[in-house]
Amino acid sequence: MKLDLEGGLRDLPRVALALAAIAALLFASYLVVRPFLAAAVWAAMIVVATWPVMRGIEARAGGRRWFAATLMCGLLLLAVVLPVLLAVVTLAEFSDEALAWAKRLPEAGWPALPGFLERLPVVGARLAAGWQEVGALGGSGIAARLSPYLGDLFRWTAAEAGNLGLLVLHFLLTVAVAGILYMRGEEGVEGLRRVAARLGGERATAALALAGQAIRGVALGVGLTALAQSLLGGMGLLVCGVPLAGLLTVVMFLLAIAQVGAGVVLLGATGWLYWHDQTLWGTVLLVWSVLVINVDNFLRPWLIQRSVKLPLLLIFVGVVGGLLSFGIIGIFVGPVVLAVTYELALAWVAEQDAPEAPPGESS
Repeated sequence: MKLDLEGGLRDLPRVALALAAIAALLFASYLVVRPFLAAAVWAAMIVVATWPVMRGIEARAGGRRWFAATLMCGLLLLAVVLPVLLAVVTLAEFSDEALAWAKRLPEAGWPALPGFLERLPVVGARLAAGWQEVGALGGSGIAARLSPYLGDLFRWTAAEAGNLGLLVLHFLLTVAVAGILYMRGEEGVEGLRRVAARLGGERATAALALAGQAIRGVALGVGLTALAQSLLGGMGLLVCGVPLAGLLTVVMFLLAIAQVGAGVVLLGATGWLYWHDQTLWGTVLLVWSVLVINVDNFLRPWLIQRSVKLPLLLIFVGVVGGLLSFGIIGIFVGPVVLAVTYELALAWVAEQDAPEAPPGESS
């Protein structure tokens, strides 16, 4: 025993150095792949959620995986490029009208404040007075007042343009990683299963399968909820006579996917109707907007629960808590983490010790 202890003490520096080398290697590897982690996580979520769609396309294409992967990547690119093209075309169509309105503005004079704003309690009179004060300044006076803020505005615009470029680069990297995962998905899943089995046996493998189900359930809930909100909101805009209803419907869908919600567009359209003295349609759209905004509160958790079979409260906490903690990607990460933890906790609680064999049957 003394010799074993001394041998262990002699090996302790070697073991410590080996652990330190492994830790340094892992940390260096993390620094290398850190710029790609966000894109890799997004790509993994997208591929897991859309894998059945890709396999269906592959089956219809005669088993040509490259065709299915290319088509899926093209659809991902189209999901971002199409709204941008619609926005550019719309701006081009209405640019002449906007320029004509700007030219007529000095001749028409400062527009009057809508009557419903003047009649607001407490703040209505102050709004009217401030509006008239701004109108009395004239074009040159307004320009003089705004000139100190133009530099900040330009700097902010330049910064946002840089962020937009990084966002586009990040999205292209996500699409590229997704294409690789589409092509080699089975190999990646098999590797993850082997790692999970090595770490925790069958229980860890089951947790890995549950994580995939949770990702698909969240994607289904988020996607269908965004589609329902945008379609219902677009119907309201079309019925109430709001211009550019088609483009605004696309914007609402993107905002709903980003968890901002369709309320920004709907409430803005409601204000536009009130501004043009269409009080009746503005009120109709306001009531409809309240209903559409609240669709998100019950439809998304219900859809996720149908796919994952988890308590509704757990799903709601996972979506909201993940969004607050990790941003947009947290709507996927939160439910996955809670779902795996919940299932592992249930398995641990339900686990029973194996019955002991009778004394005569120990062999």
